[in-house]
Amino acid sequence: MGHGPYPSIGPGGGVNPQVQQWFRAVDKDQSGFITANELRAALINAQGQSFSETACNLMIGMFDKDRSGHINVEEFEKLYTYVNQWLAVFKTYDTDQSGNIEENELADALTKMGFRFTPDFVNFLMKRCTSGKVSVDSFIVLCVQIQRFTEAFRTRDTQQNGTVTIGFEDFLTVALSCSI
Repeated sequence: MGHGPYPSIGPGGGVNPQVQQWFRAVDKDQSGFITANELRAALINAQGQSFSETACNLMIGMFDKDRSGHINVEEFEKLYTYVNQWLAVFKTYDTDQSGNIEENELADALTKMGFRFTPDFVNFLMKRCTSGKVSVDSFIVLCVQIQRFTEAFRTRDTQQNGTVTIGFEDFLTVALSCSI
């Protein structure tokens, strides 16, 4: 993580008191941990809808270092920083400030992130989004998945020529480990 235009997961010190307060507000059952469902109930996109289950599971999974299915306050602080970094990235590409990224904005965002995708592929990505527009939570999921697949591809592209030969089981391993 932390390569190129993607927000990074950085080391932390003591937990910011403001983050502790937000953690307590999100931790509805006061268990001292936040689950994907609690996170989903707390995060709202620009359309007033909760973040998708996929996005919340992805983010909890990224910061749940012991794979317990929930995060503690220190892990939450890292997640909180990460989400805010992605919000800033999203706002840069949401040039019309609609709260969604349209197809031309997505193409521009991906190009500025260093990808050279065809218009057909960008259109395919857009069709994967429910409304034909990319909300902030969909943008985070999309970018993280592209980043994960790119890293997996690069490790197999030993000639660095943009092609790989991959066995079926290796393909499945990549696909399943890069997906949610």
